[in-house]
Amino acid sequence: MARFQLKAHDRRGQDVSLSYDNQTSELLDSDGSPWPLPYVDKSWSVGAIEAISQSSPGAKSSPAVLKIQLGLSCNYACDYCSQRFVPHAEETTKDDVPAFMALLEANLSESPQRIEFWGGEPLVYIKTLKPLAEHLRAKFPNASFGMVTNGTLLTPEINAWLDEMGFGVGISHDGPGQSARGPDPLEDAQAKAGILDLYERLAPQRRISFNAMVHRTNTSREAIAQFFLKLTGDPTLVIGEGAFVDPYDAGGLANSLQSDDQAFAFRRQSLDEIRRGRIVSLDVARARMRDWVKSILERQPASVLGQKCGMDNADNLAVDLHGNVLTCQNVSAVSMAPNGESHKAGHLSDLSSVAVKTSTHWSHRQECVNCPVLQACKGACMFLEGPLWEAACDNAYSDHVSFFVAAFEHLTGCSVYRIEGDLPESRSDIFGLSVEASQGVPERRVIPIGVSHA
Repeated sequence: MARFQLKAHDRRGQDVSLSYDNQTSELLDSDGSPWPLPYVDKSWSVGAIEAISQSSPGAKSSPAVLKIQLGLSCNYACDYCSQRFVPHAEETTKDDVPAFMALLEANLSESPQRIEFWGGEPLVYIKTLKPLAEHLRAKFPNASFGMVTNGTLLTPEINAWLDEMGFGVGISHDGPGQSARGPDPLEDAQAKAGILDLYERLAPQRRISFNAMVHRTNTSREAIAQFFLKLTGDPTLVIGEGAFVDPYDAGGLANSLQSDDQAFAFRRQSLDEIRRGRIVSLDVARARMRDWVKSILERQPASVLGQKCGMDNADNLAVDLHGNVLTCQNVSAVSMAPNGESHKAGHLSDLSSVAVKTSTHWSHRQECVNCPVLQACKGACMFLEGPLWEAACDNAYSDHVSFFVAAFEHLTGCSVYRIEGDLPESRSDIFGLSVEASQGVPERRVIPIGVSHA
């Protein structure tokens, strides 16, 4: 059990002390009584997750979510790409599609609810993607289709096909911080025309988003939102991703927060943008606020928390067209995880024998067990280790703690500025002692929250 003392100021600017337990998501007053909130009675007797690790491998079953890795080739080379140094497996072609479909036919006991097509850049593989998606659509007519693309290879013809096939598409672009990722397709007239054509086709059905990552030189979600609003002129636009990058290599480390002062400044900026309600177009902002409110009102036990990416779940399955089962869509069957295990976990022809040994569930990391933002963060990348994981953890803490503060402010009216517990001072002091986030009483215009009590 990890219990934290929250130092805060109420609406009148008076000192308040609360207690928060990250394992039960209980919020208590200074006298130990539950903080008066409209709690939801919910049975948590079922739903505990499988805490996978190298010594306790993860299993796979017939998937609800099927992620198909077409290959790692890409026409870009982004600086912090998670796949930049991943060894490429043997390439597949459209000739591999019939055998792959036969594997699915023989080994899936249920139809996937969602099918995602991944690269590299998936449109590099358009000659394979088209027959594959068409066969899958015929086989699984009710499954949702998804794809993430850099947008550079979109054409009116491809866009019409994506629309007809019912794809949802995420376009990777960091808005004002795109230069840290790599080349900007919006500076190429043909690529920009293809992106905007697809947006016009899919936006009315809300089947398209711009997926922006936050990093050291791209810290303002408000600036990201304004960038895409100016690009599309659409006040209802959806911005996907929106989290701070996980560092998979030196490029990711360079785009991580480099000092406590940078972390403090980022946290202050994030809370200010949340309070002013300027980032509601980002899915991540709405989702995190909802997650925190639900977690506290339902007093959610940590035992039901899976890893943030969901790839520790048995019914989330990543495969290549040879049928190899992978840790996730960002690796290959010939790559190795930092713990020395192969990212190839087995084969589609024998799902019962699949064993994911590459990953470490958050419950096996003491930093996560002792972290106040565990309930929303759910651990950094599950296969990172060493300095890369430590940097990912630091990024994630700074990324989540402002939403933690905003959610408590929304629920209690109290503004938390310090968290006391088994934490380093740079985490206990959320916003930096020289600033003290408690100055005055801010105007409370936090993100609109819809909390389901179902």
